[in-house]
Amino acid sequence: MKGIVLAGGTATRLKPLSDVLNKHLFPVGNLPMIYYPIQTLVAGGIKDILVIVGGNSVGDVVNLLGDGSVFGANIYYRYQKEASGIADALKLAEDFVDGDFALILGDNIFFEFIDLSTKKVPHLFLTKTNTPERFGVVELSNGEIVRIIEKPVEFVSYLAVTGLYLYPASVFDYVNNLKPSARGELEITDLNNMLKCNYTIIDKWFDVGEYDILLEASNCLLNKGD
Repeated sequence: MKGIVLAGGTATRLKPLSDVLNKHLFPVGNLPMIYYPIQTLVAGGIKDILVIVGGNSVGDVVNLLGDGSVFGANIYYRYQKEASGIADALKLAEDFVDGDFALILGDNIFFEFIDLSTKKVPHLFLTKTNTPERFGVVELSNGEIVRIIEKPVEFVSYLAVTGLYLYPASVFDYVNNLKPSARGELEITDLNNMLKCNYTIIDKWFDVGEYDILLEASNCLLNKGD
């Protein structure tokens, strides 16, 4: 299994710092943000990782991660010219994968070990949230995912979809048929709704897209040994 880390995007919620620095280089706890998703992949048994970069400080990301040897992995790079959705960035990895693969967002931090090799694909990782209106949330029936609703206005459930996904190589048949959403992007939620996804519910997780979450995640990581 190979891994893909998405480290592009514009990070509008982290301005003005993100105007001059790729948000995945922001410190979270005592490490750069992007270290955590890479460590999740490596701990889960993945050694070949493609990092998709974009926006500001691309060279700094490459200088920081290098060839991946510091993680015991092999890291490769692709450049995304503009932020047009997670599923659009995934297109850049089509010729990199040759079987099942993991996709993880570069601003997602997981606090538990996840053995990726044992999961049946396609696979989503869900977690309980008190703010379901901020995420894509799942509607379940008889223990199976019926559909995923992005940032629902009305309550659907407390189970949010995190930024870690496992797919077969055949998922690109669906990716290449996606149509842009109303905001002009190829949405990962639309892709997942095309699939019959398995799922695992995990405990603690952070989507570090805002300053208050960055602070909360940093405090949690720095105090985890207490």
